[in-house]
Amino acid sequence: MIRVLLLAILMLGPAAEAQIGVPRAPLPGLPIGAPGGLPAALGSPAGLQQALTAPTDELARLEGARQALIAQLLRRHADVLEADPNGNPIVRGEVLALSPTDVALARALGAAFTILRERTFRALGIRVVVLGAPHRMATSRALTVLRRLDPGGRYDFNNVYTESGATSSGGGARPPVAGGLASARATSLGLIDGGVATAEAVFQGGAIHQHGCGGVPMASAHGTEVASLMVGRSARFGGAAPGAPLYAADVYCGRPTGGAVDAIAEALEWLAGERVPVINVSLVGPPNALLQQVVARAVAQGFLIVAAVGNDGPAAPPLYPAAYPGVVGVTAVDPRRRVIFEAERGPQVMFAAPGADLPAATLSDDFQSVRGTSFAAPLVAGLLAEQLAAGRDPGRLPGIDPAAAHAAIDALARAAIHLGATGRNAVFGYGLVGANLPSPRPAAKE
Repeated sequence: MIRVLLLAILMLGPAAEAQIGVPRAPLPGLPIGAPGGLPAALGSPAGLQQALTAPTDELARLEGARQALIAQLLRRHADVLEADPNGNPIVRGEVLALSPTDVALARALGAAFTILRERTFRALGIRVVVLGAPHRMATSRALTVLRRLDPGGRYDFNNVYTESGATSSGGGARPPVAGGLASARATSLGLIDGGVATAEAVFQGGAIHQHGCGGVPMASAHGTEVASLMVGRSARFGGAAPGAPLYAADVYCGRPTGGAVDAIAEALEWLAGERVPVINVSLVGPPNALLQQVVARAVAQGFLIVAAVGNDGPAAPPLYPAAYPGVVGVTAVDPRRRVIFEAERGPQVMFAAPGADLPAATLSDDFQSVRGTSFAAPLVAGLLAEQLAAGRDPGRLPGIDPAAAHAAIDALARAAIHLGATGRNAVFGYGLVGANLPSPRPAAKE
């Protein structure tokens, strides 16, 4: 149905828009005159044509990849996972409470809830309590009960967030074949993802600090691929900030409940405590009250959070954390500078970066072709880290400062290659950055 509607718009032009009642109100956060409604979600006529000419089976496969992953998770791990009313995966029997009062906790305990875990996040200034639902009570019912017991409190599911990209099925990829080790700028980068295989060649000589999993690193394919695009470097390959110090928080650790909100919040707290100025999150999921608050606290302090906008398709609802205010949402383009047709559109898109047919390091010390907004986001994170480091003394971290964060975004926006509709638009944001990444870099000076 969507494809038929798009075809009508493309063939009939403005008259068709008037006849079918396509909304013309600008999307929130975009300037007046920016595209809005259905046409904006898909971009210019060229963008519409791209979506229409994409192979139907390939479009359906890519748009449905995350839903297929969710369905598989729910089938395999029904003992610890279930679906919320919207079909999103949540940890079974767990409800998150954000900085609850003692009175609220007493009411919850009196209603047969239990305290499973709790932690005060000092760097972010919040307290998180994970409450266990009473025996035989459905998690959705438990959330409703807690909200009734404490109408002024903030409670939500412990949603599980998933990766926003995939290794291509076409096999290995040839990385750039020239160049040498690049000199790294001093700005640290943060990563919230799966674990990183630090023994791979592209990470040698760099400083990677891992967190989570009880101190036992658990390398993952996705985390390794994303990390290589951020800080990887070798004689054949250079990421966006090659050799920069990386603080990588593993929120999966091989567990079926990996990627849950409380783990992501704990990872953000660790990175905030380490004063890591730029943090990449190539994970996506639904809105969540706890995650929103944690992200808002970090952004307000001046941390730059970069996130993939997701690959659920141009007409899909926004995904988070990319769609939260202040987060740098990133979409992906192919080598012809066309937005990948499965990428989400909307006011959450701030930048576009390469995200198709990219070489990324694998767990087998090789390179594999990757695709998705997951792999565009780390390139933007690396570029923002370099913007923060510009003009500073080598070896010194920039301070965590909202003004510096905004200046880095503005500088990158000015350097962007404008694509699509006039001004910041819902398909490419401010435009394309890192057009030649990943790429060989000049050899480091001795």
